[in-house]
Amino acid sequence: MSEPEAELHAALVLRPPRHRVDPRARRWWAAQALLTLSGPMLLTALVMAVLSVLFFPGALPWLGPLLLIALVVPGLGYLVVMPRWRYAVHAWELGERAVYAAGGWFWQKRRIAPLSRVQTVDTVRGPLQRRYGLATVTVTTASTAGDIKIAGLSDADAEELSRRIGEAAQQVPGDAV
Repeated sequence: MSEPEAELHAALVLRPPRHRVDPRARRWWAAQALLTLSGPMLLTALVMAVLSVLFFPGALPWLGPLLLIALVVPGLGYLVVMPRWRYAVHAWELGERAVYAAGGWFWQKRRIAPLSRVQTVDTVRGPLQRRYGLATVTVTTASTAGDIKIAGLSDADAEELSRRIGEAAQQVPGDAV
């Protein structure tokens, strides 16, 4: 790559959004993992090990390592790694003309939506989110790419962000159709 191309590439690199989600989001994502993936995997491994000890003790020498490799290690790994990884990736920013969000953990996504295209702003608090004092702000735009979701915000931050996006969207002139 030539020097001018390198400078252009460096100028076009998208920086991460400025604001992190609430640190309590890690506990929320860990609770989700326990309820949806890690918990069932660990429970299945435990039940299979107990049944093996009670009814098939000869199977334990080969079943134990198999359960460890297939269920226990992946279940615990997901429970420990996923919340930390998601917290490192999830961020948001509200500028004068656009809202910018980064999310995901394995499949990471960054979205920038012009405020002139905002149609609705929703704040959602599921049962687990309420338990941790968190909310998700969903910004719906006139785009086929889908909504922008900013998950893991504190209740107060979610309300403030929703209000600010609504006000900013009203201030930005819409595109002529």
